[in-house]
Amino acid sequence: MAQLKNNSLINCYNICLEYHQDKKLTKKVIENLNLSIRENEIIAIVGKSGAGKSSLVRILSGILKPTSGKLFYKGSAIDGPLENISMVFQNFALLPWLNVLENVLFGADSLGIPRSQSKPKALEIIKKIGLNGFEDAYVSELSGGMKQRVGFARALMIEPEILFLDEPFSSLDIVTAKSLRDDIMHLWHTGETKTKAIVLVIHNIEEAVNMANRVIILDSNPGRIASEKTIELDYPRDLECDSTRIVIKDISSTLHAINQ
Repeated sequence: MAQLKNNSLINCYNICLEYHQDKKLTKKVIENLNLSIRENEIIAIVGKSGAGKSSLVRILSGILKPTSGKLFYKGSAIDGPLENISMVFQNFALLPWLNVLENVLFGADSLGIPRSQSKPKALEIIKKIGLNGFEDAYVSELSGGMKQRVGFARALMIEPEILFLDEPFSSLDIVTAKSLRDDIMHLWHTGETKTKAIVLVIHNIEEAVNMANRVIILDSNPGRIASEKTIELDYPRDLECDSTRIVIKDISSTLHAINQ
């Protein structure tokens, strides 16, 4: 058993990820990365394309095995996909032949949970996520923002301890992204979700500062932590106030400097 630190859920030590492109060439994606995911925090991971952000999320969730290094969940070694997590991706990954309710119920159905138990819960989550009245609508009838709301509802259906988000707002327009982001933050701060931590891959620095307690800035080629910023601003955050703009400028400047 590894020693837990500061109510940590996940600890990783000296994580490396390599891909063999041919017999002679090895590409290092992540090198000597150390990171802890703690309870009651939202972590934003930023960095330019190719920094290994999405690969890191898959390693933390147990979906992708690192080439070397140690990874622990609550002190126990991670040797496969974690059970009590959910992931939301940039692409909506919905099943077009199912309606909204059936998409949200898909995971529970796969686990053999009776509809008598799962359906009331699914309807409650659909309402919380802002889809009330669209239970019978099919994917083709939904806007991009509504499709992503279905993705969030499906992810929250299993009451994940950790919610991994990989660029969930990047395909949405500014207004839709803000509305969805505000709803997710409302669920988080009111305790209407049992999720204990959120890990967010994002390219928009303002969105990262708006949501996160901690921002991890990755360098690239190979990916490694260049800087870590703790954000102590009160919620809800005003992106136009001086204190918030200072944080945004600091993170943007750091990211720009490592990309030179």
